[in-house]
Amino acid sequence: MSKRKNNRAWFLVLPTLIIVAFSAIIPLMTVVNYSVQDILGPNTRVFVGFEWFREVLRDAELHGAFLRQVLFSLAILLIQIPFGVGVGLLMPRRGWSASLCLVIIALPLLIPWNVVGTIWQIFCRTDIGLGGAFLDGMGVDYNYAIDPVDAWLTVLVMDVWHWTPLVALLCYAGLRAIPDAYYQAAQIDGASPWAVFRHIQLPKLKNVLIIAVLLRFMDSFMVYTEPFVLTGGGPGNSTTFLSQFLARMAVGQFDLGPAAAFSLIYFLFVLLFCYIFYTVVMRPDDAPGS
Repeated sequence: MSKRKNNRAWFLVLPTLIIVAFSAIIPLMTVVNYSVQDILGPNTRVFVGFEWFREVLRDAELHGAFLRQVLFSLAILLIQIPFGVGVGLLMPRRGWSASLCLVIIALPLLIPWNVVGTIWQIFCRTDIGLGGAFLDGMGVDYNYAIDPVDAWLTVLVMDVWHWTPLVALLCYAGLRAIPDAYYQAAQIDGASPWAVFRHIQLPKLKNVLIIAVLLRFMDSFMVYTEPFVLTGGGPGNSTTFLSQFLARMAVGQFDLGPAAAFSLIYFLFVLLFCYIFYTVVMRPDDAPGS
């Protein structure tokens, strides 16, 4: 006789499924519903099909926000990934100094996003901020409140300061997982530090770096709080990214239909990029568990 399957384990998973349904699936279905309807009143709705999607994709302001977002995310990845790897390599491996470095490196990650924007808003002011006063004393014409380039660079530096520690900690954990036997073999062969990094450390960090790239891309592509607190999207639209564009459309203008359509496009773009990046970089023989 065949044994009966015990399905009681599903009761342990059921609370998680319920939470996911209420926190993700149901709101997503609501957004899908709004994206194909024109809401004229509390009980008056008209089905419009893909009209909101076509309208959003033709929006010139959206094109500008998308270009700024792509440039910002590319700059974040090009700066934070190498910088984080370098910091991870320089951190001590053992002793009290290693613990001290871990605590210091992790401090920016403990600060709430809105507080980060406030800190940099004060820090970069030329009248009361140390950073702004330093640049002013050096003769640099700096004002992030009126100069679009200064505002964009300030947001970029702020994000680098806030999130590079995450990449550094991931790389540090990956480096600690490399067995000492690899280093001993490299030392016997007389390998240079560059050869050790290229042939031992960097290949072993591949999976960690993929996770770091995915996390930083997703977060940078959805950045909202820090630039909103620091610059409010200005001056002009120089630091208005996609998330701010969406918030202004949904909350400021109360265009729920176009906002819902754009949020779906936004979500699908991030999901598609992450999927393509992961499948291209991770070959089948590199997949976990293979």
